[in-house]
Amino acid sequence: MSRTALIPDSRLTELSHAEIARYSRHLLLPEIGLTGQQRLKAARVLLVGTGGLGAPVALYLAAAGVGTLGIVDFDFVEVSNLQRQIIHTTKDIDRPKVASAKDKIKAINPDIHVETYNLQLSSQNAADIIANYDIVVDGTDNYPTRYLINDACVLAGKPVVYGSIFQFEGQASVFHAPLGPCYRCLYPEPPPPGLVPSCAEGGVLGVLPGIIGTIQAAETIKLIVGSEDTLTGRLLLLDVWTMKQRQLRLEKDRNCPICGEHPSIHELIDYEEFCGLKPTEQEKPVETVTASELKQWLDEDKPLQLIDIREPHERAIAKFPGARVIPLGQIVRRINEFDPEIDTVFLCKIGQRSIFAIRALENAGYQGRMLNLKDGINAWARDIDTRLPRY
Repeated sequence: MSRTALIPDSRLTELSHAEIARYSRHLLLPEIGLTGQQRLKAARVLLVGTGGLGAPVALYLAAAGVGTLGIVDFDFVEVSNLQRQIIHTTKDIDRPKVASAKDKIKAINPDIHVETYNLQLSSQNAADIIANYDIVVDGTDNYPTRYLINDACVLAGKPVVYGSIFQFEGQASVFHAPLGPCYRCLYPEPPPPGLVPSCAEGGVLGVLPGIIGTIQAAETIKLIVGSEDTLTGRLLLLDVWTMKQRQLRLEKDRNCPICGEHPSIHELIDYEEFCGLKPTEQEKPVETVTASELKQWLDEDKPLQLIDIREPHERAIAKFPGARVIPLGQIVRRINEFDPEIDTVFLCKIGQRSIFAIRALENAGYQGRMLNLKDGINAWARDIDTRLPRY
């Protein structure tokens, strides 16, 4: 298999005078030239996610003249997106992200064909959608979808342009089995649920996804025009706070369950279960309490232990009255401070880290009743005390 065969010559068409004028700076580059621009015009690229990473990818691929862009996203634009998701604007709040993104793509380059999928990529639809594209760009922010994209592309023999971000650090690579390793070669197993906070919980510097997403766009263009010097087999690591970068050489895992010598995965699986996000038969679901129910309990003076597990910089944004502060990292070693005779309600931003705290205490043998404030302190600020900011 050759990288230059990614876009076959049979799909190439002539460029119009208008296209030559638009892409003249590409045509002047011998690495791209006329044929490379024709390959860009013929290419079909699927973007999974139109958030922080997908935004710059979509804008730059549209500007570069990639003929068909597919965009997959089931989310709606929120005000908190605008700090980094530059494809959306204030006027787009509450619109489907795919609709907002399509408008901006067409505004940059009306000749681009845009196909929108306002849905969640799943084991049931991924193969059919990906079959229509040459390259998939992974702009997602969760492990189940990353493994799903990887497996679907390995089975289809298509490259994945990978990127991920958290706080000040980003990663980028190209996974293209059998030419190189796949995502499972790098990360054979997902991390335990709750161990790695999402950007919604841990935060992200707004420019970071712009940098990593632009790298993904560059790698996508290089794959299309047939460059032999892509990030296949390399992992680029960038810390924008210290502005240091390094690269790791990635080796293909002979025992990889999907791209190794004796693969055991031959079809798409349940990725929520694979990533440990479904409770097992032995694991009871975490009990929750809504903001309204908690307000009623407090009004009735119900004995409660309110535990705020957020970090100090978060509590500076919004404080929960009457809550005792025990950061998540100290929960287990301070288990003796809890009274198992009194119900305990755990508080965090959106109700995800609280689940991790409850599981950790359960595993440590705590026997008291523990509840998670559903949707966290943001729900309290939305439904009960609107004087508190939502963040």
